[in-house]
Amino acid sequence: MSPRILVVDDEPDLLELVRLSLVRAGFQVHTATTGREALDALEAEPPDLLVLDLMLPDVSGNEICRQVRSHPGLSDLPILMLTAKSEEVDRVVGFELGADDYVAKPFSPRELALRVAAVLRRRASAAATGRSIEHGVLRIDPERHRCFVKGDEIDLTAKEFRLLEALMSRPGRVLTRERLLDDVWGSEITVTSRTIDTHLKRLREKLGPAGDLIETVRGVGYRFAE
Repeated sequence: MSPRILVVDDEPDLLELVRLSLVRAGFQVHTATTGREALDALEAEPPDLLVLDLMLPDVSGNEICRQVRSHPGLSDLPILMLTAKSEEVDRVVGFELGADDYVAKPFSPRELALRVAAVLRRRASAAATGRSIEHGVLRIDPERHRCFVKGDEIDLTAKEFRLLEALMSRPGRVLTRERLLDDVWGSEITVTSRTIDTHLKRLREKLGPAGDLIETVRGVGYRFAE
C-alpha cells in the first residue's frame, strides 16, 4: 500500500499541482483547504505524512503543527511545511514546532515529491532502529518518541529528539554540525550551523544533569559521552 499524504492549502490551483505531482510519484493523496478541515481529516484517518501550508484562512499552519505534536495519536506524524514564507525566522519557527522539512513557494513539483519521499524514508529508518537507548540516567525510546531522565519524562521537540538520538546512537563519535544538519534536517534544508547550536543549548537545558553527556568539540561539532 502506497503512503497516504494529506495536503493542506487554500489555493486551489496550487493544491491541484501538489496533488498531481504526488500522485504521479506513487502516493495516495487527500486534500484540505482550511485548517479546520485538515484537523478533522487528521482525526478521522491519520495519513502517513502531512504537507501543510503555513498561511491558512482559519487555523494557521503553525497552530496545526503545534496541535499535531501535542496529540498522543499524531505526535510522530511527519510534517512538511509548504509556504510562501522563506525567511530564516519562519523556517526556524516551523522546525521548533516540530516540522520535518520546509519547502518554499514557488517550488519544483519533482523536488517536493523527492522531499516527501526523503522524510518518509528517514522516519522508516528511525522506526526500524527503534530500540531504547540508555546511558546512565538518560534513556530514549525512538519508536515512541519519548525521553526520560532519572525516570522522569522530558518533553522534547521533534528536532531536539532527533539530535539526541543521532548523538546517543554514536557514543564517543564526533558529529560535525554539517552531519547533524544532514541527519536531522536533510541535506537540502537551508539552515545555518547556528541553528544546531541553538537547538543543542535548549536540549541540554531540558536534560538537566544529563545535559553534560553532550560534549562540545570546539571547531568541529558535538559528541555524546562514551
